[in-house]
Amino acid sequence: MRKSNSGWRGLPLAALALACSSALAAGIDPALVASARHGGAVDALIVLPDQTTPVLTPMDMNADYRTRRRALVDALRARAAAEQADLRDWLDARGIEYRAYWIANLIWARLSVADLAALAKRNDVSRVETDPRIAAKLPQPTAADRQPNAVESIAWGVAKINAPAVWAAGFNGQGVVIGGEDTGYQWDHPALKPHYRGWNGTTADHDYNWHDAIHDSSGNPCGNDSPAPCDDFGHGTHTAGTFAGDDGATHQVGVAPGAKWIGCRNMDAGNGTPARYIECMQWMLAPTDLNDQNPNPDLAADVVSNSWACIPSEGCTVGYEIRAAVQNLVAGGIFYVAAAANDGPNCGSITDPPAIYDAAFTIGATDSSDTLASFSSRGPVRPMPRISSRPAPIKPDVSGPGVSVPSAWPPNSYVSLSGTSMATPHVAGTAALLMSANLVLKGHPAALAQLLRETAVTTGVTDPVNQACGGTSRTTWPNYMIGYGRIDAFAAYQAAIMVRNPE
Repeated sequence: MRKSNSGWRGLPLAALALACSSALAAGIDPALVASARHGGAVDALIVLPDQTTPVLTPMDMNADYRTRRRALVDALRARAAAEQADLRDWLDARGIEYRAYWIANLIWARLSVADLAALAKRNDVSRVETDPRIAAKLPQPTAADRQPNAVESIAWGVAKINAPAVWAAGFNGQGVVIGGEDTGYQWDHPALKPHYRGWNGTTADHDYNWHDAIHDSSGNPCGNDSPAPCDDFGHGTHTAGTFAGDDGATHQVGVAPGAKWIGCRNMDAGNGTPARYIECMQWMLAPTDLNDQNPNPDLAADVVSNSWACIPSEGCTVGYEIRAAVQNLVAGGIFYVAAAANDGPNCGSITDPPAIYDAAFTIGATDSSDTLASFSSRGPVRPMPRISSRPAPIKPDVSGPGVSVPSAWPPNSYVSLSGTSMATPHVAGTAALLMSANLVLKGHPAALAQLLRETAVTTGVTDPVNQACGGTSRTTWPNYMIGYGRIDAFAAYQAAIMVRNPE
């Protein structure tokens, strides 16, 4: 239920000032107070103090990865139920609209300035952060990019990374589920429909295969809480085409056409917020039915492709806003692939979550000549509070084809786009190939990351702009421009089939 603004408009100026002062002292974002004073209720994230990954009862590391994932999900849900109970009772009593999350132990709520002042006095609240709605930067096709009648049997990027050689060995992603978090998906696009997990060849079932984290958009063509996959922007359909697309005829645009895909819409026409990003990550770890009930971690994705960034204007101002969710998704055995962003060519231009996180496998973009794209963001990332004693990893981790990449586009068309958004699904699809070739790699993201790094191509791969970044030259591997090199799916496959114990 939406909260009335009448709770704060009648406050005397002195009381309002005191409320603002209390909020600032309690770690409440001052921008929230200012917005509430001038515009009424504001969207916010109420963050509880405990954001760690739960310490689970020790179990055999050879135990099935799904057993470990179930235990993690149970622990996260139990913690949220216990630690959020009083706060949720308080929100209910005040009639405040909210959505609670367990993957990061926080609550999205629509709050007045009086609510903010009251929250400032609670000892079960660590901080309250803004959850704004500002459009994100995503690639869009020009008229010249559109190729409705173009024929390309195998997309150049798919061939460049030697994916067809893995197919020839008998592995095309079968038995693997790729999750996409993006602007949505045209699920019945000819290149995507045969590979959607919710399609059995006759009927569609979107339970556990699709989730819409857009609940309060105005004028969006997909509406709110869409009961079927829908793409309001085109970007998500393009990325899905690259990780799993194949129309069975003239458009083999996907790296892993034998994989199944599931999807979550976390952007409203390119507009994301921390809450939307977190909601889709929670769903990927334990998909639900269309009523957002009955989460089932056994139906989680094996790899998640993320061609987006949470930029400061969207609410990721400090950088750790969505880190706990990413960490818990990876702790659940899911390989998390993230675009480096398109803010190059300067060094230090990888600045936004999730690309900056240790837990994310971060991807730069190369062209058909193995030259790093000028737009591809470079490392090193800015320092952040660390959660382990291990040194910060090289970012990007690897690079992949990301310039003039042809893929699916709604409705039922194909376009070429450029961006690290396009490189990222090449890597997600390659991870699916490795898991299909050796099922023991499922649930072991660190092992997949190591394989992709160790087998990346370095010969002839270069940054034409920078001689060095972060103290490493472009001829030193790994480096902060290209990472460990440009991925090679067949070389990674050859190494993957030799793995017996991924720990």
